Amino acid sequence: MLIIHRNNTNPYINLATEEYVLKYFQDDCFMLWRNEPCVIVGKHQNTLAEINLEYIRENEIPVVRRLSGGGAVFHDLGNLNFTFIQNGHDDNLIDFRKYTLPILDLLQKLGIEAKFEGRNDLTIDGKKFSGNAEHVWKKRVLHHGTLLFSAEMKDLTQALKVDPLKFTDKAVKSVRSRVTNIREHLKQPMTVLEFADMLEKHIIEMYPDANLISLNNNDHEKIDKLVKEKYGTWNWNFGYSPRYNFRKVLKTNGGTLDINMEVKDGIIEQIKIFGDYFNLKDTEEFEKKFIGKRHDTTEISTILDSIELDSYFKNVNKEELLSVVF
Repeated sequence: MLIIHRNNTNPYINLATEEYVLKYFQDDCFMLWRNEPCVIVGKHQNTLAEINLEYIRENEIPVVRRLSGGGAVFHDLGNLNFTFIQNGHDDNLIDFRKYTLPILDLLQKLGIEAKFEGRNDLTIDGKKFSGNAEHVWKKRVLHHGTLLFSAEMKDLTQALKVDPLKFTDKAVKSVRSRVTNIREHLKQPMTVLEFADMLEKHIIEMYPDANLISLNNNDHEKIDKLVKEKYGTWNWNFGYSPRYNFRKVLKTNGGTLDINMEVKDGIIEQIKIFGDYFNLKDTEEFEKKFIGKRHDTTEISTILDSIELDSYFKNVNKEELLSVVF
């Protein structure tokens, strides 16, 4: 078992590192890592339907899609993430209990009665502190989980606060649960880094062949390439979302706007605008400017800058139009 030492807190790099180790290492591996404030969405989710876009933009919070399924989660430096990557067999590739057992064992030693509940959650007193997901590549299994230790709950709540009425799709939806931090249940105070050291030592004790290593320059170069080509791109983090219908109604000084869109692979295929606004030019001319464009704030903002908006929507400004399409 290789224990890969990780200090980087960049979410793009950390998610790319998981895929790199999964596909290019042959040994069983374990990693502990933390991310700067960010939102991590499941592989099969519609990103825009999972995040509070306004809060994300105001606070410059990165949004990154992971390899595994499941729901969206908020990470910050008070959240510790663990990853097992192991070679398996056809009959035991998916096993959530196996990979969460070390966490439960350690917490038991610390006097905390934690439990495995549902399909993939760890709880304390009925409140969730760990969500887990898995991804299988050939005969290798990637299991990763969150460990809420001292996370900022306000940021977690705000970043994932969305309007469920805006999107209609078949994407996997996140299920919100009551959550808790591990720190609140400790008999003796400790920091998240002290807890991480304790967990790493616990894993080393479990695996007699454990070997602590760090990634080399060649590894980092390949990981950086994966960030550039995949994890740092709009196409992966937003465009990979399944087809969805979007609708939002906004009341403005110029009247009510009712926006309806069909989006595939993050690209607007159809758009129709209804409402009681006043206009000089045909709204269809305005709608055509967005066909084939990304459902992306930067791209739509650029298009709006090039249009004489008052001709299409009297007394409706750019900010109002931008807010109604997200």
